[in-house]
Amino acid sequence: MEEHKDHDRKEIYSERVRAGKRTYFFDIKATRSNDYYLTITESKRRYNDDGYTYEKHKIFLYKEDFNKFLNALSASINHVKEELMPEVDFDDFDREDNFSNDGNGSALENELKWE
Repeated sequence: MEEHKDHDRKEIYSERVRAGKRTYFFDIKATRSNDYYLTITESKRRYNDDGYTYEKHKIFLYKEDFNKFLNALSASINHVKEELMPEVDFDDFDREDNFSNDGNGSALENELKWE
Protein backbone atom coordinates (compact mmCIF):
# COMPACT_ATOMS: atom_id res chain seq x y z
CA MET A 1 0.00 0.00 0.00
CA GLU A 2 2.76 2.43 0.92
CA GLU A 3 4.38 2.36 -2.53
CA HIS A 4 1.09 3.59 -4.10
CA LYS A 5 0.69 6.66 -1.88
CA ASP A 6 1.90 9.09 -4.55
CA HIS A 7 -0.41 7.85 -7.34
CA ASP A 8 -3.09 10.39 -6.46
CA ARG A 9 -0.60 13.27 -6.63
CA LYS A 10 -0.54 15.57 -9.63
CA GLU A 11 2.59 15.29 -11.78
CA ILE A 12 3.99 18.73 -12.65
CA TYR A 13 7.19 17.94 -14.56
CA SER A 14 9.07 14.83 -15.68
CA GLU A 15 12.49 13.97 -17.10
CA ARG A 16 13.58 10.54 -18.31
CA VAL A 17 17.16 9.27 -18.55
CA ARG A 18 17.77 6.04 -20.43
CA ALA A 19 20.86 4.21 -19.27
CA GLY A 20 21.27 0.78 -20.84
CA LYS A 21 18.87 -1.67 -19.18
CA ARG A 22 17.82 0.96 -16.69
CA THR A 23 15.66 4.05 -17.01
CA TYR A 24 15.61 6.82 -14.44
CA PHE A 25 12.59 9.08 -13.99
CA PHE A 26 12.75 12.45 -12.25
CA ASP A 27 9.20 13.53 -11.51
CA ILE A 28 8.04 16.69 -9.76
CA LYS A 29 4.70 16.20 -8.04
CA ALA A 30 2.37 18.39 -6.03
CA THR A 31 0.83 17.58 -2.70
CA ARG A 32 -2.80 18.38 -1.95
CA SER A 33 -1.65 21.59 -0.28
CA ASN A 34 0.29 22.65 -3.42
CA ASP A 35 3.71 21.87 -2.05
CA TYR A 36 6.21 20.14 -4.34
CA TYR A 37 8.52 17.15 -4.07
CA LEU A 38 10.71 15.09 -6.37
CA THR A 39 10.51 11.37 -6.93
CA ILE A 40 13.48 9.60 -8.48
CA THR A 41 12.58 6.20 -9.87
CA GLU A 42 14.97 3.59 -11.21
CA SER A 43 13.20 1.13 -13.51
CA LYS A 44 15.07 -1.99 -14.58
CA ARG A 45 13.69 -4.45 -17.11
CA ARG A 46 13.91 -8.09 -16.01
CA TYR A 47 13.03 -11.23 -17.89
CA ASN A 48 11.08 -14.00 -16.16
CA ASP A 49 8.99 -16.99 -17.29
CA ASP A 50 5.98 -14.75 -18.05
CA GLY A 51 7.98 -12.33 -20.24
CA TYR A 52 9.36 -9.01 -19.09
CA THR A 53 8.70 -7.28 -15.80
CA TYR A 54 9.99 -4.01 -14.45
CA GLU A 55 11.70 -3.78 -11.10
CA LYS A 56 11.31 -0.28 -9.67
CA HIS A 57 13.00 1.55 -6.84
CA LYS A 58 11.82 4.97 -5.78
CA ILE A 59 13.27 7.81 -3.70
CA PHE A 60 11.13 10.67 -2.43
CA LEU A 61 13.00 13.95 -2.07
CA TYR A 62 11.36 16.86 -0.27
CA LYS A 63 12.18 20.54 -0.86
CA GLU A 64 13.91 20.98 2.49
CA ASP A 65 16.44 18.34 1.43
CA PHE A 66 17.07 19.48 -2.17
CA ASN A 67 20.29 21.41 -1.46
CA LYS A 68 21.74 18.76 0.88
CA PHE A 69 20.99 16.02 -1.65
CA LEU A 70 22.42 17.99 -4.58
CA ASN A 71 25.58 18.88 -2.64
CA ALA A 72 26.16 15.26 -1.58
CA LEU A 73 25.50 13.96 -5.10
CA SER A 74 27.84 16.51 -6.67
CA ALA A 75 30.58 15.84 -4.10
CA SER A 76 30.30 12.09 -4.64
CA ILE A 77 30.43 12.34 -8.42
CA ASN A 78 33.33 14.79 -8.30
CA HIS A 79 35.23 12.45 -5.96
CA VAL A 80 34.94 9.62 -8.49
CA LYS A 81 35.85 11.86 -11.43
CA GLU A 82 38.74 13.73 -9.79
CA GLU A 83 40.17 11.32 -7.20
CA LEU A 84 39.30 7.77 -8.20
CA MET A 85 39.20 7.94 -12.02
CA PRO A 86 40.91 11.15 -13.20
CA GLU A 87 42.08 9.44 -16.41
CA VAL A 88 38.53 8.79 -17.65
CA ASP A 89 36.94 11.27 -20.05
CA PHE A 90 33.35 11.09 -18.79
CA ASP A 91 32.16 13.19 -21.75
CA ASP A 92 32.87 10.14 -23.95
CA PHE A 93 29.84 8.44 -22.40
CA ASP A 94 27.59 11.27 -23.59
CA ARG A 95 28.99 11.05 -27.11
CA GLU A 96 28.36 7.27 -27.21
CA ASP A 97 24.69 7.87 -26.36
CA ASN A 98 24.34 9.92 -29.55
CA PHE A 99 25.26 6.97 -31.78
CA SER A 100 22.81 4.26 -32.77
CA ASN A 101 23.89 0.71 -32.20
CA ASP A 102 21.91 -2.13 -33.77
CA GLY A 103 24.10 -4.86 -32.29
CA ASN A 104 26.16 -5.31 -35.48
CA GLY A 105 29.46 -3.77 -34.45
CA SER A 106 30.34 -0.76 -32.38
CA ALA A 107 28.15 2.33 -32.31
CA LEU A 108 30.92 4.37 -33.94
CA GLU A 109 31.37 1.83 -36.75
CA ASN A 110 27.63 1.85 -37.44
CA GLU A 111 27.60 5.64 -37.61
CA LEU A 112 30.45 5.71 -40.15
CA LYS A 113 29.16 3.07 -42.59
CA TRP A 114 28.45 4.20 -46.14
CA GLU A 115 24.83 4.29 -47.25
